[in-house]
Amino acid sequence: MTRSALRRSARGPAARRRAGVAAALAAAAACASFVPTEFEGFEWQPPSAPAAPAPLAARAPCAERSPHRRAFFGDLHVHTGFSFDAASRGLVTTPDDAYRFARGEAIALGPFDAQGGGTRSARLERPLDFAAVTDHAEWLAEVALCTRPDSPAYDARACRVYRGEEASLATFALRAIGAGNLAKAFSVVDLVGGRKAALCGEDGALCRAWAARAWQETRDAAERHYDRSSACAFTTFQAWEYSRSPGQSKVHRNVVLRNEIAPELPISFIDAPTALDLWEKLEARCNATGSGCEALAIPHNPNLSNGRMFTLDYLDEPPAEQQRRARLRAALEPLVEVTQIKGDSECAMGRPDVLGDEDELCGFEKIRSAFGREFAPCAPGAVGAGAMAGRGCESTLDFARYALVEGLRERERIGVNPYAFGMIGSTDTHNSTPGDVEEYSYDGCCLLDATAAERLEPEESGIMAWPARAPGGLVGVYAEENTRDALFDAMKRRETFATTGPRIEPRLYAGWDLAPDLCARADFAAAADAQGVPMGGDLPPRPARAGAAPTFAASALRDPGTAQWPGGRLQRLQIVKGWVDDDGATHQAVYDVAGDAGNGAGVDLATCTPTGPGADALCSVWTDPDFDPTRAAVYYARAVENPSCRWTTWECLRTSPAARPALCDDPAFPKTIQERAITSPVWYAPDGGGRERVAAR
Repeated sequence: MTRSALRRSARGPAARRRAGVAAALAAAAACASFVPTEFEGFEWQPPSAPAAPAPLAARAPCAERSPHRRAFFGDLHVHTGFSFDAASRGLVTTPDDAYRFARGEAIALGPFDAQGGGTRSARLERPLDFAAVTDHAEWLAEVALCTRPDSPAYDARACRVYRGEEASLATFALRAIGAGNLAKAFSVVDLVGGRKAALCGEDGALCRAWAARAWQETRDAAERHYDRSSACAFTTFQAWEYSRSPGQSKVHRNVVLRNEIAPELPISFIDAPTALDLWEKLEARCNATGSGCEALAIPHNPNLSNGRMFTLDYLDEPPAEQQRRARLRAALEPLVEVTQIKGDSECAMGRPDVLGDEDELCGFEKIRSAFGREFAPCAPGAVGAGAMAGRGCESTLDFARYALVEGLRERERIGVNPYAFGMIGSTDTHNSTPGDVEEYSYDGCCLLDATAAERLEPEESGIMAWPARAPGGLVGVYAEENTRDALFDAMKRRETFATTGPRIEPRLYAGWDLAPDLCARADFAAAADAQGVPMGGDLPPRPARAGAAPTFAASALRDPGTAQWPGGRLQRLQIVKGWVDDDGATHQAVYDVAGDAGNGAGVDLATCTPTGPGADALCSVWTDPDFDPTRAAVYYARAVENPSCRWTTWECLRTSPAARPALCDDPAFPKTIQERAITSPVWYAPDGGGRERVAAR
């Protein structure tokens, strides 16, 4: 979404409340510390126990196994009624509901009646291959205590406020100006500020017990829905979200475990106030225990981090400590979620500190620019605050492409690349609807956008308006089979890709001697495996022969869709390259390697019928024409569909002309999008090393 998009859409009745809403939000944030900067001294006492060794449950060998790996699609960012923000909006669904939805079963959606019954239902058009429920670790106990009538704290004042039965100062102010939805969302404010004795008891024992109870229920749901039969039809992961938001900047992570061996409790930012604390506790309580527990953490929404997600925070430390932290991050964070409901984090247009031709596709789904919001670029090396509230600067390092280049710069400086990550997408659904990404049937993300009128209302969601949000994306993983070990290993080696929703299947291989006829071969993957390295890998040392340059085999298959809703055709296949010049400046280059950007494809906006030509498959064996063997570089592929209708256009078409909001007729509002899939990168280093610099040969 471009910076000018939606500029004239906020002219309905809600627009007249803008000043009041902004003031109330500021008051809510100030008086309640909704997104606190830091917490210290709130660690569980004694600390949460590390994972203990345990035998894994038996599973049958998969009937089908692909030695050269096939694509599996899933969602690793899913919230249920166990999450504080979702529950505050009235969500009552459980992890079991989320997994049933992911497997293709219908579930009830809210608004929910007094008995917890849904007033609508939803079902995936196509089941997912895998999913993880990632409820917020923060206030997991408090939500359970306040929403379950058998809880000993159910009648506490904080719980009555949380359930909307009594108003706090912030919620009263919001209701007074007519912002009822925001009042619901901010009813959580009485729970924040650590673990309050009024709910948890002076020693915190009550909250600890109820956190353990909710965590065990989440884990049990994952085990019930994991298909351990030879069909290997569906895989679950035990997981949670770590949700630190310093200064209302988002630096959240989803933590995913390899198997059912887990720490006593999920680690929240209350227990681990910084990312470094999180990594060290994951090592101490999982990865380094020898128990069989293994975790990885997946950052998401760097686009809302004001530069905090990827700006280096260890520059004042001794060199050895800088290297330790860089290695720890690289080991624990091999992936980044680059697309979801809160927008795109791949790249950005108009960055003053990025050299090279402008990439027009970087204007895709930019939530901070919605409604014509303006923001300044962060100063080099500086961070800001307030992105979650639409405030503060935007950093080049809010985007994955430029963080990858920053990793090259760090590898040269300290010998370790902390940002050698792969790409994934997910939804961040707060409706318990993993994989609900179809533009034509979007049901909303967060319960407060349950109706078409609410989804098309520019102001009702306050901080990030519903029309500015996207349905979200999917994780693509290339693995031998659909099991926890196979998928987790693929994520660790970064053989993953992100899609903005469609089930496009892109592949990327790199090498020095890839055969020029790879695209014509029926055994493309087997031949490419034999000749090169797949996405997520490092190019081997450059051959000694003169003029040797890396060659890339990139391919993409369109999403076939369903009989009723065929997938979109592909327009083009691209290779994106990033590097650092002698002056330390970031460069980008985008090469069209297959397809045609000028193919004339379009959309009939009266019916959302696609027009013009497109491809079912694209493939190219391409050699970098600008290769400099003395300069490190990072490469990834991007497959782009023909234009299609955005979900808001579908919604407007379904709304009678008399009832359509001004947004539907606003020429500044984007009517179409170009869905895409983004592969994980391949890295080149002049010394022939991988994530770490090696001695001169």
